[in-house]
Amino acid sequence: MPSGACARRRRTCWNASRTPEPTRRPDQRPLINDEEREMTQARRARVGIIGLGSMGMGMATSLVDAGFTTWGCDLRPDARQAFDAHGGRAVTTPAEMTAHVDVIVSVVVNAEQTREVLFGPQGVADGLAPGSVIVSCATCAPEAVVALGEELATRGLRLLDAPISGGAAKAAQGALTIMASGPDDVFDSVEDVLDALAAKVFRLGDAMGQGSQVKLVNQLLAGVHIAAAAEAMAYGIRGGCDPRVLYEVITQSAGNSWMFENRVPHILDNDYTPRSAVDIFVKDLGLVHDTAHRDKFPLPLTSQALTMFTQASAQGHGGDDDAAVIKTFPGFGLPSLAANDADTGEEE
Repeated sequence: MPSGACARRRRTCWNASRTPEPTRRPDQRPLINDEEREMTQARRARVGIIGLGSMGMGMATSLVDAGFTTWGCDLRPDARQAFDAHGGRAVTTPAEMTAHVDVIVSVVVNAEQTREVLFGPQGVADGLAPGSVIVSCATCAPEAVVALGEELATRGLRLLDAPISGGAAKAAQGALTIMASGPDDVFDSVEDVLDALAAKVFRLGDAMGQGSQVKLVNQLLAGVHIAAAAEAMAYGIRGGCDPRVLYEVITQSAGNSWMFENRVPHILDNDYTPRSAVDIFVKDLGLVHDTAHRDKFPLPLTSQALTMFTQASAQGHGGDDDAAVIKTFPGFGLPSLAANDADTGEEE
């Protein structure tokens, strides 16, 4: 990485060779006016986002707000209409955007979907100009990303292995964490794109697959912490604790975690609208388990958490918010909407 490259960024990027020193940025980027947008669009990369789901939509609108000419692809008409309304240019298939973009950001679920949007019948690989960059954000096994990078290279296309973390709210704020690996020239060519999407960009070296390996470590911890938070709340409620008081105490005590603090309110509000679904962790912890099992490396906590999410999915909660893993525990009553409404009335 060239000396001083990180210092030139408007936000912070980190080289894996030194200890990160986090910095903060405002939660919301000020929007630019039409004249500023026209000037920046003339000199910036043209970007296509594939997948306008909870994460991809926020990323796509962040790019529009930052002044990029941004194309968005999704099969759902409502997602395309919402993106059009925000100033983006929506299409139905990935192939439709290839003549208009220099950078593709793929925000799909897994390696299989990534391969489909790249090399499938309506994929982008055959239509992109040589030298174009694909930024792959899906959670994948490292070897799958290596294979994608090698296949793209035979067509003169470049890949950045760039999984993301932060959730839908930070995606919409352009405040994600990106854990990425790839050659320096690829990083440099999409620096302004990453800057518009993320508050923190970790440059993890040039070895393809390292970004995905770090993301799997993150998903291991996230899944185990969600499962532990659910178990703790179930145990406490079963023991007679007031769930809201229990939440307040734990979030101010040593047993707190980011996942406990973020997910338990979904349980308290009886709101299992999926921000990240149970089946996401069936998939991601399954990837962690499979890669470790291949190397005969034991992961006992991951295995138990995977069993819990798989059980929740088998009970019909696969599409619910991942906090619904608490529903696998028997013999206690979960907070209800009626109780929450009554509590709200008393407070008022």
